[in-house]
Amino acid sequence: MKRPTWDEYFMKITMLVAQRSTCLRRMVGATIVKDKKIVSTGYNGAPKGLKHCLEIGCLREELGIPSGERHELCRGAHAEQNAIIQAAGSGTSMEGATMYCTDSPCSTCTKMIINSGIRRLVLGKRYPDELGEKLIRESGIETVYLALEPVSGS
Repeated sequence: MKRPTWDEYFMKITMLVAQRSTCLRRMVGATIVKDKKIVSTGYNGAPKGLKHCLEIGCLREELGIPSGERHELCRGAHAEQNAIIQAAGSGTSMEGATMYCTDSPCSTCTKMIINSGIRRLVLGKRYPDELGEKLIRESGIETVYLALEPVSGS
């Protein structure tokens, strides 16, 4: 048995976090790690106390909005946003942290990642948002793509 690297370890945890998603179109997970310790996690879904798309359907699907476009027309918050909000809510600094995410971030999440002080991204699949990718490159955030097999139960 091969012991996983730190990146593999935290990415597998992130893939498990994604399984909590309530999005009907894309299950995404995010984990923020600092000094090899998990700071926070997040998955995509409706804000606290509101009905999830699993319960009431997907507005984006109803309107025929393609993936990667018109993010504002969604009742859910993205996994990256929820992980950043959770860390900020507990007063935890993200300066110099690494974010693991099952998908590359959209442009809105990328701006939040840059401003939060996260300095490294480990990403699974690519998300169709060219501006997000451009902003990451311009920011100088180190980016690693790491595709892994789904964790059991996925």
